Amino acid sequence: MGTPEFPNLGKHCSVSDCKQLDFLPFTCDRCNQVYCSEHRGYIKHKCTKANKLDVTVVICPLCAKGVRLIPDQDPNITWDNHVNADCDPSNYAKATKKKKCPAPGCREVLVFSNTIKCRDCLKDHCLKHRFGHDHKCSGPKKLETSFSFMGLLNRSRKEESRPNLTSTASSKWTSSFLNAASNIRASAEAGMSKLSDEINQVWQAARDGTGQSSGSGNRNDQMEQCPQCGAKFSSVTNLVDHVQNVHERNGNRLGVKKVTIDACPKCSRGFLDPVSLVEHVEREHGGSSGA
Repeated sequence: MGTPEFPNLGKHCSVSDCKQLDFLPFTCDRCNQVYCSEHRGYIKHKCTKANKLDVTVVICPLCAKGVRLIPDQDPNITWDNHVNADCDPSNYAKATKKKKCPAPGCREVLVFSNTIKCRDCLKDHCLKHRFGHDHKCSGPKKLETSFSFMGLLNRSRKEESRPNLTSTASSKWTSSFLNAASNIRASAEAGMSKLSDEINQVWQAARDGTGQSSGSGNRNDQMEQCPQCGAKFSSVTNLVDHVQNVHERNGNRLGVKKVTIDACPKCSRGFLDPVSLVEHVEREHGGSSGA
């Protein structure tokens, strides 16, 4: 096979009586065998699978439908399957009936080349009766009153003529809602400013030692106790002064850590732990300690 320089060049024909070496062989698309130019046809090499890709369609005389014959199946079996499953004799009249020109007295069969649709009545006519006066055109169809688009258009016109009550109600509701929101915001700002003023007054009174106006009833029955020596005081101001004068001075000399006391802005009660102060404010004063 081939030449000394190209030993794999070319192939022999698959026909037993030929076996010709062909440098441009042909491969059959049905049996996938290699043949020379003389035996490349199906009939020449007697191909056993010549009808493998063939498409054969038979028109059924009962329903006028096309029935495709399967190459590897008996045509009688294919026909029986169509008759038992897909065949519908009522379709024969629809498939075989030819469309004709609807003009009075014209029986010309309409095909692709001689069919023209009228722009007014939207019906197909032949070339001879393509104009309106030739086929007695009735003109464009009038829209019925029950047509959904016309009803929608009329309804929209009526709604435009009537006063728009819905939009008025919605605008009133929106304005009332905005007014209520602005009132709530104003009251909240006023309450916050008032609370801020009260807290500032209490802090100023506690620093000056004269804060006895707010929360006096609660301090009468509550005594403040020093966490270091256990001494009791009637107000947090006295307790702070005691801690600063006694324990901080002594603590600086003895190396004792300073103690920080946080006072409640509402009742001036002192707390060592800020967490305890927050819990006290939330429990006793409803959580309104900050401005």
